[in-house]
Amino acid sequence: MTAANMAIAATSELLEDIRGAAGDKTFLQLMGINKGSSKALFFVIDTTGGMSDDIDAVRAVTSSIIDSKVGTKDEPSLYILVPFNDPDFGPLLKTTDPNVFKNAIDSLRADGGGDSPEMSLSGLQLALAGAPPESEIFLFTDAPAKDTHLKSTVIALIERTKSVVNFMITAALRSRRRRQVGDSEQQQSRMGVSDATLYRDLAQVSGGLAIEVTKAELPAATSIITQSSTSSLVTLLQANRNPGKADHFTFSVDESVRNITVYTTGTSTTFTLTNPSGVSQESTNNRGPLITASQSVGNFQTLQLKAETGLWEIQFVSTNPYILKVVGVSAIDFLFDFLEVSQGPLGGLEIIDNRPRAGVNGSLLVTVTGSDTATVTEVLLVESSGLRQVIGSVEAKGGGNYLARFDRIPAEEFVVLVKGQNNNDSSRATSVNFQRQSTTSIRASTVSVRSPDTAGVLEPGTPLSVSFSVATSGAGGTFSIQATNDQNFDSSFPSSLIVETGSTANGAVDITAPSNTPSGTDVTLTIEAEAPGGTDANYVVLRFTVLTPVTDFAPPVCQKVSLQSNCSDSCSSSMWELSVQVTDEDGGSGVDRVSLRQGNGTLNTSLAAGNITMVSYDASCCSPDVELVVVDEVGNVATCFYSFQRAVSLSSRAVPSFLLFFCITILGLNLPF
Repeated sequence: MTAANMAIAATSELLEDIRGAAGDKTFLQLMGINKGSSKALFFVIDTTGGMSDDIDAVRAVTSSIIDSKVGTKDEPSLYILVPFNDPDFGPLLKTTDPNVFKNAIDSLRADGGGDSPEMSLSGLQLALAGAPPESEIFLFTDAPAKDTHLKSTVIALIERTKSVVNFMITAALRSRRRRQVGDSEQQQSRMGVSDATLYRDLAQVSGGLAIEVTKAELPAATSIITQSSTSSLVTLLQANRNPGKADHFTFSVDESVRNITVYTTGTSTTFTLTNPSGVSQESTNNRGPLITASQSVGNFQTLQLKAETGLWEIQFVSTNPYILKVVGVSAIDFLFDFLEVSQGPLGGLEIIDNRPRAGVNGSLLVTVTGSDTATVTEVLLVESSGLRQVIGSVEAKGGGNYLARFDRIPAEEFVVLVKGQNNNDSSRATSVNFQRQSTTSIRASTVSVRSPDTAGVLEPGTPLSVSFSVATSGAGGTFSIQATNDQNFDSSFPSSLIVETGSTANGAVDITAPSNTPSGTDVTLTIEAEAPGGTDANYVVLRFTVLTPVTDFAPPVCQKVSLQSNCSDSCSSSMWELSVQVTDEDGGSGVDRVSLRQGNGTLNTSLAAGNITMVSYDASCCSPDVELVVVDEVGNVATCFYSFQRAVSLSSRAVPSFLLFFCITILGLNLPF
């Protein structure tokens, strides 16, 4: 018991120091406690010439969301921005402050770009590498991608993070300025069919939309962003048909769902809606009984439906390619992870971080969120073609967790469909059926890519060798290898490996962070292996943190200079003052900041000679205590307590800098340690 209490006390002390170094808001994020919704507002924006109108539309929708949702349950928990141009992209801005994000959007300027294709996939790769799980990303561009070689890497990151990517494309006819020495030439061009197809393919894989409109139509199309920033947005149905064909879809609406919206993208797409009562309405009829509002702009159509619980039907008659998405607002949703037998000494099952094995049996862990009364009755793997589905056997594991086992993982691309029942009213005799679907399409593989270096540290200027292995249960031969990272650090790796059926081949990626890379920089390394003929592929995604070796483990030191008071019996009319000298010992990294943990007086700091920080504090005599938190440049923390009523006591504790960096890396926030 004594040892346990000591461990608890030590852990509490360490967490308090991390809280002091990181700040309350960041610390709460680390603990999984968010003030607003779990959604981030996430934009990837082309800033080349001709994008002024698009940037203006982003400014408008950003202002609308921030002004209407800050302080509500729908306030985004995180704001992320990635600009891209040519040849540059980034940096990634990640902030919890809506005003910082708003100012960053306001500072964007459309300029340059050179030739028409831009670094859109490099910007998207950087965004996905920094994306929280289950993010929804909006990419704005009017140009094709210059870096199409990153398509497979982007797909891998989409699958890994289960992120939704929506493309807002204003490229039906655009004007680009080609800059040449001595003159300028106005160039008119159209985005080619293959260029638009790339964006459509990525949208489809992620469960997003590829919205193609003119620049004048873009403000009207951004309504999807406002809807997507709402907390508790769930997917009831997601499907695509390319090539297009007539097809029949169903989705179930339970009593928890409101604001049901149908999105479609495609040309000349028409369909018939039928509600649970059997009443039908054509999608082109704006005055029928089922549709309360509709909007059509470019290739994008959105319909608001009159809510009715039960099974709905959608009958498509279009033969043109289309994407169909039905969403609603509900607290009930689900998370999922594929599992495999662990190779560790304890056995059991472990989460798969890349594609599951195709054609064999497999397991899926499903977790219901948002309800204590919802239960899962069915889990299905539905092939994206809609032709076949695999039904799993479901076993409740407690705490909202369910283990679904399948006798076959489809070799074709598929989605996860969860069905269940919810009864939040104990007086009700029957439960209400619900249905939720994953947005991201999943691809299984006969290829396996593994690395023991799942995370690690890069020292600036020093190469790091990252080992990996490739195995296959399918056809053997020469496998193509590609390794990319989101920071464009120099790397070398074998272009191919010979892998025989049932065997393993080993390789390594040598990656080097430039010597001037800021400490704390995150880098995501994606290693991909593609089977002969490009028929199959898999990947492994690894995260590293760049850290400059730290030799400073001593906390700053507080030394009282003076403490004066004129306190009387009437504390509200008298004040006391404190002056403290704060130093980091010889060879220390220097004081980064001083803040108040206790006390409601006025704190001021100034830099004196010899890298000494002078702290002055004054407060009402009604507030006799003050506790200072002092953090140095590498994250060592000192806490200093003073009171004019009793003797001064000082407390200083060093927090291992590597641990602070580890915590900040989890958060993905850039703090100035």
